[in-house]
Parts: sequence; C-alpha cells; structure tokens
Amino acid sequence: MKSTVLRSFKKAHAIGMFVLAISLLATPVLMPSVGNAQDARVAKTMAALKDQTAKLGAPKIDGIDEVGGRDAPALYFGSTKMNNNFSVVDAVAREGGRGTAATLFVKSGDDYIRVATNVSARMGGGRGLGTILTGAPLESIKAGKAYYGKASVLGTPYVSGYEPIKDASGATIGVYFVGYTK
Repeated sequence: MKSTVLRSFKKAHAIGMFVLAISLLATPVLMPSVGNAQDARVAKTMAALKDQTAKLGAPKIDGIDEVGGRDAPALYFGSTKMNNNFSVVDAVAREGGRGTAATLFVKSGDDYIRVATNVSARMGGGRGLGTILTGAPLESIKAGKAYYGKASVLGTPYVSGYEPIKDASGATIGVYFVGYTK
C-alpha cells in the first residue's frame, strides 16, 4: 500500500512539474507583446496605407532626391514618387482620425529615412522629413519583422505599427509606419 501511494505521489509530482514547465515555456508565446500585439486602430490604418500605395503600383527605388536637407533614394510606388509627396500619408491620416500619423521611410545604407510623413518635427515645426528611424522598430525591421507597440516618434509617444516595404525581389527597400497619439 505504501509503495502504491508513493508511486502515485511521484507520478503526480512528475505530471505537475511537466505542466509547470510547459506553462512557463508557453507564456511568452501566448502573452501579448510589443512584437505581436496589434491595436485594432493601428491595424486598420496600416491596411489603409498599404492599400493606398498598392493602388499606385509596385514599390521600387529609382534615383536620388533631396528630402529634409539630405539626399535619399527616391521611393516609388508604380510611377508615383513618394519623396516629398504627402497625398497618400495625409489621406490615410485623415481617414484614421484625430492623432493619426502615417509615414513612408526609404532604405539608405543601414538607415531608413522619413521621405513622406504627416508627423511634425518638434523643432521649427513642419514635417519631420529627412529624419531617421531608430529604436525597437528599427531593430525589428532589420531582423525582417514588423513592429507593433509603443514607440517614440520624434519625441512624441505613439501606439504604432511598422512594416517593411519590399520590392519585387523581396528585398526590404523601406518601411510603412502608422500610429496614433493617445
């Protein structure tokens, strides 16, 4: 009798430890995190930005253009150059409602330069053109992944989403950004 109870206890203990180990391993996968949590408003606005640019044609880089005081590769969707062109980002931001921001970045070496945006620069006003993507969103994009979560954009906190813009060959040539201030 004593050995049966002992075996049952050991079996229950082993099962309990197994369940505990599995739950600890599963927790990071199941918990919402910056990398996989998507805010519904951000997801809807990202879909709108990608839809608006897709209507123009496939993304590509062709030539160099001055943006915000620096030279940047010229980002195109179809035949429409996006550098210094605010029609798409402004329309998406209007559609997203108060506090919504939209930006297109182009890849330049290891940097991503803001070439079309409705985000204001803090100093001197105007649009934050020519500024560089930084922080956790940059690290995710460099790893080939989207970033969804909180991010500081030119000093303002946003609930945001960043996704890579890929050309016909699958190479990342830029970044879509949408977000809103709370």
